[in-house]
Amino acid sequence: QLQASGGGLVQSGDSLRLSCSVSGRTFSRYNMGWFRQAPGKEREFVGYIRWSGGSAYYGDSVKGRFTISRDNAKNTVYLQMNSLKPEDTAVYYCARRLSPTYSSTSGEYHYWGQGTQVTVSS
Repeated sequence: QLQASGGGLVQSGDSLRLSCSVSGRTFSRYNMGWFRQAPGKEREFVGYIRWSGGSAYYGDSVKGRFTISRDNAKNTVYLQMNSLKPEDTAVYYCARRLSPTYSSTSGEYHYWGQGTQVTVSS
């Protein structure tokens, strides 16, 4: 089970940190991703982190502004979002991928959280 939290209403240029709490005794072996979906748009890849935390990948629209990290002792993945823009407004989802390889395709993730709303005002 995945539970995303930390969303809210912020202003352009602000920062926000999302958390994704994951149940499971083997969380340290889970490969995790973040996606987002704005109204009327397709789900968009935000980032991915390997189970070891040693490799992270980002979507082009967030590269350099967002950072994914994880704390395996707390079964939690984080998405630090800096320099937020109005176009970052979306529902943000965390997801778990069963395969050990990297993917930016939402259909290749197997478990999803319920999403948390992020709204960035201009």
